[in-house]
Amino acid sequence: MTADVRNPTSAARPRRRAGGTVSAGYARAFLDFAVSRGCDRDALLRAAGIAPRQLEDQDGRVPMARYVTLVRAAKAASADPALPLAFSAETNFEAFSIVGLICLAAPTMGEALAELSRYRRLIAEVDAGGGEARFQLVPDADGLWLEDRRPDPNAFPELTEAAFARFACEFARRNGDTPFILEVQVTHPRPDHARAYDAIFKVPVTFGAARNALRIDPAWLSLPTANPNRYVFGVFNERAERLLAELEAQGSVRSRLESLLITQMHRGAVSMAASAKALGMSQATLRRRLSAEDASFEAVLDALRRDMAQAYLSDGRLSVNETAYLLGFSDPSAFSRAFKRWTGKAPRTWTRSGA
Repeated sequence: MTADVRNPTSAARPRRRAGGTVSAGYARAFLDFAVSRGCDRDALLRAAGIAPRQLEDQDGRVPMARYVTLVRAAKAASADPALPLAFSAETNFEAFSIVGLICLAAPTMGEALAELSRYRRLIAEVDAGGGEARFQLVPDADGLWLEDRRPDPNAFPELTEAAFARFACEFARRNGDTPFILEVQVTHPRPDHARAYDAIFKVPVTFGAARNALRIDPAWLSLPTANPNRYVFGVFNERAERLLAELEAQGSVRSRLESLLITQMHRGAVSMAASAKALGMSQATLRRRLSAEDASFEAVLDALRRDMAQAYLSDGRLSVNETAYLLGFSDPSAFSRAFKRWTGKAPRTWTRSGA
């Protein structure tokens, strides 16, 4: 039996579309943090294919695929695989997200969690599918769990790391040693930086689990927040509702397609027909709507593969053959030819800097 914390609302804002973006404020905050750790701002933006103007409006949107590339390029450039964990541990959510401000002004932690679920898409458009919220409360014989139910989480485990560390560290910053998280389960394998999990969570962590979930103390839900303010809470909610409405109205087909392709490429050949069907439209409609955004299916797929290939190889943990597989190339030699077309270099000679 599942208890979920969503608050049904159709609505949603800025410039791209459901399932495919993160807020520009969130992306900019991560970029700023990476730069504070020694990364070159311009190099990261080039690697991710993000123009500086895309980050000027904090409530704007950045395609999820570009954000994935940004995170992995930053991890490689900083030589710190735990960078997403550190980002959540060392930055304040309310400093770059209206959702953080709403959670801070909510009366109790349970209400803050409900608001987080309600406005989750303003942070990142990743839901569980079928209209279900990403974060859900699930009671079982072991206790009460807060589950992250987004699909294909191991394609981008850094998002799990950042979200769970944000839950743990935002609460600890304001409540000290008050118990909250009792146990952590994640679906991805144990990483080389597993010790960073111990430092942040200070509770047992299970890697390779069947779900991504935090076992929490139920009493946490009724705890008052540090700065409850009904008036401020209402003002921020009104703003967030407008942002949600704009997000839905100004959706980008390209960003939806990029998000879909990220989860499909490693499964083999991708096609326009299959992608159009998954997006709920005909091939002709998909072609027409991409054309209206000065894009095509082939160009989107090619650019996404290029950016992800550079990020994967710069990270240094994947071989050329593994990268080719993850990007949907059945033949490593075909991947090598494509990579040389993209960069002028063979993939085996690609350096950390991408030079």
